[in-house]
Amino acid sequence: MTQGTRSAGPAAPARHAVVVGGGLAGVTTALALADAGVRVTLLEGRPRLGGLAFSFRRGDLTVDNGQHVYLRCCTAYRWFLDRIEGAALAPLQDRLDVPVLDLARPEGRRLGRLRRDALPVPLHLGRSLASYPHLSLAERARVGRAALALKGLDLTDPALDTQDFGSWLAAHGQSARAVEALWDLVGVATLNAVASDASLALAAMVFKTGLLSDPGAADIGWARVPLGDLHDRLARKALDSAGVRTELRTRVTSVSRTGDGQWSVQVPGETLEADAVVLAVPQREAHDLLPAGALDAPERLLEIGTAPILNVHVVYDRRVLGRPFFTALGSPVQWVFDRTDASGLREGQYLAVSQSAAQDEIDEPVAVLRERYLPELERLLPLARGAAVRDFFITRERTATFAPTPGVGSLRPGARTKASGLCLAGAWTATGWPATMESAVRSGVSAADAVLGALGRPRPQALFEFEEAA
Repeated sequence: MTQGTRSAGPAAPARHAVVVGGGLAGVTTALALADAGVRVTLLEGRPRLGGLAFSFRRGDLTVDNGQHVYLRCCTAYRWFLDRIEGAALAPLQDRLDVPVLDLARPEGRRLGRLRRDALPVPLHLGRSLASYPHLSLAERARVGRAALALKGLDLTDPALDTQDFGSWLAAHGQSARAVEALWDLVGVATLNAVASDASLALAAMVFKTGLLSDPGAADIGWARVPLGDLHDRLARKALDSAGVRTELRTRVTSVSRTGDGQWSVQVPGETLEADAVVLAVPQREAHDLLPAGALDAPERLLEIGTAPILNVHVVYDRRVLGRPFFTALGSPVQWVFDRTDASGLREGQYLAVSQSAAQDEIDEPVAVLRERYLPELERLLPLARGAAVRDFFITRERTATFAPTPGVGSLRPGARTKASGLCLAGAWTATGWPATMESAVRSGVSAADAVLGALGRPRPQALFEFEEAA
C-alpha cells in the first residue's frame, strides 16, 4: 500500500483514525479530521472515490451514473465544494426557476414554471403559485393553506415520523392533482418516494427547509462537469494536500478492539491500528463490520429499507432541448437534464432522464425502457421527433438511497456508538435529512466531531461554520 503526502504535524505523535468508505461521508470525515490535526487513513473498496455519485467512460463520453442536484440550503455540501475547491464547477441558479411541461395540455400551452421572486417568505413564491397553470385556482389556494400548516409543524416532534406525507396532504385539502403537479414534483426528486410512502417528518423537513425557510433556499445547483471531477479527482487532491493516506481497491474485512483499547482494522495483507474508526459505508455493510456491543440493536440497521433510482441516457444527433433541464407531468418522464457539455459530446445533444422511486422499472430490460421513453421524449420535445438516436443506455442504482418510509427515523443511528472511538457516517444515519449529498456530508462532519470528542481533541469552529449558516 502506498503512502500519501503528509503535512507537517506537531512534534508529538498524532492520533490516528481510520475511515472506512470513500463516498461523500467518508471523504468529509477524513478531511475534517485531518484539518483538526488527526492522522487519517481512508480505505475504499472501489477503484475511485465518490460513492454513488460518480462518473464513468462510455466511448468518448464521460457519463454520470445519475443526475445529482443540490439546493442553496444545502450548506454542508456547499462547504464540501468549497473545501475541495469545486464550487465554481457546480454553480447555483441565480434564482429558483423550474420549467414544468404538462402533456395533458395542448402544444404551445404546456409550459408552467415554479420560480421565486426577491421577496420574503412566503411571498417569494406567491406570484409563481398564483399563475401556475397546472393547478386550478381553488387548488392553488389550498396549496397555500397547506404550506402554512406545514411551516407550523415542529420537526423535533417524533410523532411526525410515524405518519405518511400523503395522508397529511389529503387531510389538508390537497387533491390528487395537487400532489402530482406540486408536492410529488418536488418530493419524489428529494425523498426518492411518493408522498404516500414518505415519512411526514422527512417531507416536512424538505419543504420547510427548501421552500419555507429563506427566499433563496431552493435555488438549484448541479455539476457542470462530470461528478468524478468533483467527488473523485478534486476530493483526492484535497485529501492528499491534507495529508490523508488514501487507499483504493482496499476492502475492510473486520474491525475489532485490541487489548490495549485501540482499534484494529483488517484489510487483505495488512492490519491497521487506530485510535478511532469511522464506518462510512452503507447500513448493511456497517452492520456486518460492527463489533459486538457497539449498538444496542444492530439488527435495526437491516430494517432500514432501500429505494432505487433509474437513469435513462439518450444521445441525439442534434439539439432537441433548449433549456438546461425541465420536469414533466402526465408522463412517466420525471426530470430531464442536458448533459452535453459536461459529458464532452461535441455534436448533437445528450439528455439524462432521472427517474426516482423506480421500484416498478428498475429491473426492466433496456429494450422495454427504450420503447417507453423515446416516444415520451418525442411527445415532450417536438424537436426530438425528427432526430436520430445515436445512443441509448440505462444506469441503475438499485439501492440508491435509504427508503424514507414512516418510522425510518427511529431506525437511523447517530454518529456515536457504545464503543468509544467507533463512529458511523452515511446519508442513512440520523442527520434529519433524506438520503442526499447534503445528508452524506452532514453525517461526515458529525462523525468527525464525535471522533474529536472521543480523542479529546478540540473542535475547530471553522470546520463547522455551515451549521451556523443553515
